[in-house]
Amino acid sequence: MAETGSSLEKKYRVALVLYAGLAILSWFTLDARIAVGGRLVEMKFIPLIMIGGLALRTMVAMRAEKIRREGQEGNKPEGLKG
Repeated sequence: MAETGSSLEKKYRVALVLYAGLAILSWFTLDARIAVGGRLVEMKFIPLIMIGGLALRTMVAMRAEKIRREGQEGNKPEGLKG
C-alpha cells in the first residue's frame, strides 16, 4: 500500500520528534556509570548513540523515498539537478 507524500512527511516529522523526546528523557533519567576499559563511562551515552542511529536511518530512508518518488515522476532528483 503506497503512502501519499504528505502523510509520509507527517509520519517522518512525528518520528523525529519522538526520537528527540526519547533522547531527552534518557539523558535526564539515566545516571549510572559503568567501567569500560578501566574508565568510567556514563550510561546515558549508550541510548543516545542508539537513538541517534535510528534517527539517521529514518532520515536516510526518507531521502531515499523522495528520490524514488521523483524518479517515478520522471524528474531528476533534487540533489542531481545540474
